[in-house]
Amino acid sequence: MNTIQYESQTEKWGVFELSCLGPETGNPFVEQKISADFYAENQTVTVKGFYDGAGIYKVRFMPSFEGRYCFCVRASFLKEEVTGEFLVTSPREGNHGPVRVAGTYHLAYEDGTPYYSVGTTCYVWELQSDERIAQTLRSLKEARFNKIRFCIFPKHYDYNLGEPRSYPYEGTPMDSSVLTKENFSFYTGKTEGNHWDFTRFHPAHFRHIETCILELQKLGIEADLIVMHPYDRWGFSCMTKEQDDLYWKYVIARFAAYRNVWWSLANEYDLMEHKTIADWERYAEIICKEDKYSHLRSIHNCHGFYDYSRPWVTHCSIQRQEPYLSAEYVDTWRARYKKPVILDEICYEGNIQFGWGNIDGEELLRRFWEAACRGGYAGHGETLMNPENVLWWSHGGVLRGESHKRFGFLYDILCETPGLGLAPYDWKWDCVCAVPECEFLKKVKSYYLFYYGFTRPCFKEFEIDPETEFEIEVIDTWNMTIEKQGTGKGKFRVELPGRKYMAVHLKKTNCEKCEK
Repeated sequence: MNTIQYESQTEKWGVFELSCLGPETGNPFVEQKISADFYAENQTVTVKGFYDGAGIYKVRFMPSFEGRYCFCVRASFLKEEVTGEFLVTSPREGNHGPVRVAGTYHLAYEDGTPYYSVGTTCYVWELQSDERIAQTLRSLKEARFNKIRFCIFPKHYDYNLGEPRSYPYEGTPMDSSVLTKENFSFYTGKTEGNHWDFTRFHPAHFRHIETCILELQKLGIEADLIVMHPYDRWGFSCMTKEQDDLYWKYVIARFAAYRNVWWSLANEYDLMEHKTIADWERYAEIICKEDKYSHLRSIHNCHGFYDYSRPWVTHCSIQRQEPYLSAEYVDTWRARYKKPVILDEICYEGNIQFGWGNIDGEELLRRFWEAACRGGYAGHGETLMNPENVLWWSHGGVLRGESHKRFGFLYDILCETPGLGLAPYDWKWDCVCAVPECEFLKKVKSYYLFYYGFTRPCFKEFEIDPETEFEIEVIDTWNMTIEKQGTGKGKFRVELPGRKYMAVHLKKTNCEKCEK
């Protein structure tokens, strides 16, 4: 039976899915093809499909217009093209579309709603037990994260030495209980005892990840998919060019239609010794060609930055390169790359032996505020030891630290920013000052946000525009309080408590917000 199965309607930026039965014999992943053309009044898109196992072939499409669409399905196993139509309704509440670059340095959903990234890293949370996955989703919601970075491949690294719930390929892994220095070479993926068929995917592995992407979508959380990484004992990091390309095309065909997907080509790309810059550029070319929705794209470094000025890179996904400084460089990177700067790894709140995972919550929160006031966005991670030896940074589960409780407070303040976000403003050497990006070049500003970090002044004197009256708010970023101190004009003084992590917010009296 070659009847095409599909729903008669979907919402704008939802997932429209076609499926049909086809051959199971041979190797359908490489021997059969399926694709579909989608037509609307303002759009014509051709999308490749994929084999989902058990003789089922699928094509997924994310419509970006409301109204009636027509489609035409072609497959190597169909005798003739199959046509049909479906209705695209208005998006439901909370569906703002995919996130796009907006205003050079910031982000917004496709419907124009500003997006302020408050992300976390949790590498293989989706490859844990159902119970822990449910815990992770609850924790994400409570902490108000709106982005999470995680891997498609399983990960092998300290504190994460167990086997995942599933594998991406058909075959069997080596027995991890007999790992030795002789049969395992870190970062290379060279192992003895793995038996995979890199031309046959394990669809259940990818179906499960799709379920997790949809659960994140319900919570308004972006799924920043790490497509490749070096932390491997199964051989996935050293596949051949042909095997890599097959993997990339399969991943894109399965995941691209989900509006909350971002592409991270790799975590710590420069540790993958089997891959060259030419390889990364080839993967990027595949994404740009196969992803018809132009989801956000970047790549994450260990030691050396990738060239974020490359045209395919939509935003900078940065890991700090120095032991102490990180967010302090945001304005420099903005000026260099002219793109949104997201610090996806600036050290984790934790107490493990590694320097990247043992700062306290106060310092991580300081880096978040510093990044925001310099016109960028920081990312969270947690590596606190515990009796269960389950670290959020890799396994997910329950958050045990302090910083995550305070990001929602920062997010609320960002949401009140006129325009799309903040820009760094040269005020004085002893503080960080931000103004709305939309007012950066204006002589008269309606909004200032001063952040004092680990310094602790007991007062500050300001001299701004003698004609403009400002409402004064003193913000305690750690205790999450806002104290109103009346108004000031021209030269005025603001009293501070002499504590660390304080900020001063000056907003023009009766000012009107810029257009978002």
